[in-house]
Amino acid sequence: MQLSNYSFEHLPFSKLFNTYISDFQELDNSYLVNPFDQEEIAQKAKDFDFTGDREDTADVLTAFNKQFDVDQSTLDNIERLKQEDALVIVTGQQLGIYGGPLYTIFKTISVIHLARKYEQQLDRPVIPIFWLADEDHDYDEVRSLSILDNDEVKTFGLPVKANHLAAVSEIELPEEVEDLRNDLKSSLLNTDFTDSLWALLDSCFKPGHTFLDAFGRFMSKLFSKHGLVLSGSNDRAIKDLTSQVLRNSITKAETIREALEEQSRKIGQDFHQQVTLYDSNLFYLEEGNGRTKINRNGDSWQTETGHKWQTDQLLEEIEAHPQKFSPNVFLRPVLQDKFLPTLGYVAGPGEIAYYGQMKEMYSCFDLNMPIIFPRLSATIIEPAIDRIINELPFEFYEYNRRIEDLESDFVDRTEQIDIEAIFDDWKEKIQHIEDPKRGDIAEIDPTLDGAVGKATSAYFNELNKLKGKVYRAVKGQEKTQLNRIRRIKTNLFPGDGLQERLISGIFYMNKYGLDVWDKLLNSLNEEEQFDHHKLIHL
Repeated sequence: MQLSNYSFEHLPFSKLFNTYISDFQELDNSYLVNPFDQEEIAQKAKDFDFTGDREDTADVLTAFNKQFDVDQSTLDNIERLKQEDALVIVTGQQLGIYGGPLYTIFKTISVIHLARKYEQQLDRPVIPIFWLADEDHDYDEVRSLSILDNDEVKTFGLPVKANHLAAVSEIELPEEVEDLRNDLKSSLLNTDFTDSLWALLDSCFKPGHTFLDAFGRFMSKLFSKHGLVLSGSNDRAIKDLTSQVLRNSITKAETIREALEEQSRKIGQDFHQQVTLYDSNLFYLEEGNGRTKINRNGDSWQTETGHKWQTDQLLEEIEAHPQKFSPNVFLRPVLQDKFLPTLGYVAGPGEIAYYGQMKEMYSCFDLNMPIIFPRLSATIIEPAIDRIINELPFEFYEYNRRIEDLESDFVDRTEQIDIEAIFDDWKEKIQHIEDPKRGDIAEIDPTLDGAVGKATSAYFNELNKLKGKVYRAVKGQEKTQLNRIRRIKTNLFPGDGLQERLISGIFYMNKYGLDVWDKLLNSLNEEEQFDHHKLIHL
């Protein structure tokens, strides 16, 4: 396995993300610490003050992790959290079927790598945490996965659930998971690693297992040997420890809204605003209605389904039943950082954008924003692609273009005869002949001027048809190379997007072994800080 750096500049990432990576100073009013400045990071760690109860946090995490049959390395890391100088670096993601797309794996590798790196540099315990998105309700986001099958993208999914109300983590995998399994298995190549892959998947993703149990066990089997600790917030014990965050979101709602608006305005002057703001950052979990937004109505609060509270009543219910309340995208990180001694969070491009709206919000909870580290972003280049990619005249990033444009451009770049020049010259000479002839015809009969123009236009149309035939003839002659272009594009930018956002990690595990991610982790430079896209040559 060989890794090489590639600039984000020409890849489909936002202006904000590219600025964050290449020119952080342009954004330093939206983030607290430069993730690429080791002195700032060291100072952040030195000044860090965790106000939570480490013993309680460790006890809750131990109970939470044991349900996933984690390796002893994870339990040892939880025990180390009790040390007064211990820190954590966190990442997290939705509970995708069979592990979700590649970026979930890349996030996990990133948090393990950065925890190792900063434990060594700071000379204190730094523990990797994966925050399971166990309060997320977007079933459609987790029910399907995609692989490559004969160089075409193929997607498999569980049935659509109409009007599902429970958090995804609580939904049990239906019997149809067996159909998904069988269809997926028949499309994957049968390799030396297939049996071990399905032994792993079948032990985790069983009918009747919840998404939380299945995904948690999957991540545990792959990464708990590296000491990865799992966490979440859809847990009564964790909600009990963090209920003050939920209460403060109500008592300080106006201040929080003003902080979010001000920071969003700043970042919106030059970049996009990732998340829409609301008066409340809480959801209520209603029996029979699922998760519903709590909206402010003057001095009272209510849900769209008609549940109403005065402020004191709402605070009392949060205190008595914190498990009935769920944080939104802004409040979840705050809850996380009250529960854990968070040095930093490993974020994808979209998360980096919404964290940029949150800097001033943290002070409303007597917290400082953690360091926002970018995750590993990468494209896997398999040997079959590696063997042919250098035979073609395109840069890596160009394969993100439309296949029709790539094919035409290939013909233009490789054909010795300039077809466009031939036909442009041809048309120019026709035009040159037409002008005097038009005058001759006009002298005979002025009413025939339009017919002259039509004749020339018809001739030009025939020339364009002929040019298309010439291009097709060239394409036929270069069919092998054009097929290679299509194959490379599908592998590197499937579905006209980044590979990491679509293709499931198990596709590569099936071909290269369950330890492929261990090899990738060990291939990272000790000082790696993920400021470039990686090309991973297998």
